[in-house]
Amino acid sequence: MTNSRQVAFTALKEVHKGAYADVALDRVLQKYKLPDNDRRLMTELVYGCVRRQRTLDTIIDQLATKKAQQQPPDLRTILHLGLYQLRYQEKIPDSAAVNTTVELAKENGISGLTGFVNGFLRQYLRLLETSSEPLKLPENPVERLGILHSFPDWIIEVWLSQLGFAETEKLCAWMNQTPTIDLRVNILRSSLEEVESAFESAGVLVRPIPHLPQALRLISSTGAIQNLPGFRDGWWTIQDSSAQLVGHLLDPKPGDVVIDACAAPGGKTTHIAELMGDKGKIYACDQTASRLRKLKENAQRLNLQSIEICTGDTRNLTQFHNVADRVLLDAPCSGLGTMHRHADARWRQTPASVQELSQLQKELLSHTANFVKTGGVLVYATCTLHPAENEEVISEFLAANSHWQIEHPSFDFLDISTPGWLKVWPHQQDMDGFFMVRLRKTKDSE
Repeated sequence: MTNSRQVAFTALKEVHKGAYADVALDRVLQKYKLPDNDRRLMTELVYGCVRRQRTLDTIIDQLATKKAQQQPPDLRTILHLGLYQLRYQEKIPDSAAVNTTVELAKENGISGLTGFVNGFLRQYLRLLETSSEPLKLPENPVERLGILHSFPDWIIEVWLSQLGFAETEKLCAWMNQTPTIDLRVNILRSSLEEVESAFESAGVLVRPIPHLPQALRLISSTGAIQNLPGFRDGWWTIQDSSAQLVGHLLDPKPGDVVIDACAAPGGKTTHIAELMGDKGKIYACDQTASRLRKLKENAQRLNLQSIEICTGDTRNLTQFHNVADRVLLDAPCSGLGTMHRHADARWRQTPASVQELSQLQKELLSHTANFVKTGGVLVYATCTLHPAENEEVISEFLAANSHWQIEHPSFDFLDISTPGWLKVWPHQQDMDGFFMVRLRKTKDSE
């Protein structure tokens, strides 16, 4: 039986053994050729079950005699699939969700437990009839939000300390949505209008994104991205709106020497090249050769000539001292601003991993600052919302380097903090969570 639920079960088994959700998904999609509709449902089930893991486990803990972690792994995965459909998939009739889950148990060697699966899911449905929320939720706000929206407590704590309860709840809900896809039009090859009308002719709906001159958001399902009009001609590339803001904050000019210090897979590098009219020099540095290959492919497809690839750890590249007009440090981070895209990131990161990243970010910033000429600009950016990786890194750098200062960005449509750094809150701006700050080197270091 190769239907969408069976394939989802196969992928989830891999995830529970430690595979990244997107890798497991790609693997099964290559193996089982599913029609578009089945493919969409399967993707939704896999990412949904991974995202909502804590909530689904809590339902099992509360309704079954054995806790979720004590259930046989395959049974736990099957219960997740059934519960996810009943709780979060309004378009799937309850009877279909229950019957297909029972069928899944039969097909996967646990037919002795089909009665339990059936009874368990029907018990959940009976509770739904008497209450809109069958979960028993604790009073404690951290645990309450963590269980209801399926995040580890420590992430909820980080958000509550910055946003308070009501805003944190909105952010949690936003992070559990299916992500949108944004495009960045390559203005050297095409225009917003041209791409829009080509998509329209192909029956794909897009809409412009306010304040971002190159951005379009896909608002209908598309099938394979590379089959969309203009992809092969380099008219556009995929890049979230927040990431596009970073290029505009750097504001590179034709003829500049720019260093993109952690460049792969190259979305921001190619954007910089477009903003410079492909005139000047961009050194795209990264220590992972395989990820730089992706950058090279993208640059070729977009027909950009000004990018030179440089493999190596940015902390060891002494040849760049005092050569750059502008430097972008898009630092490796915990990705807590993009957890809607990376379903398992919330379970992979820990407070300890955030502290390690914070240390790396500080080292990278102090090294890459040496690349900037006097009077030049450095933009520090991350796709996380953790102060230890953002505000604290910048505050520490500025305290140690009096010849650098923050420049307030001119994005009048965003609420920018007093020191001048910019934090994009997804539930407020409807784009990925990002932190970015523009720093200017006012004089040579003493």
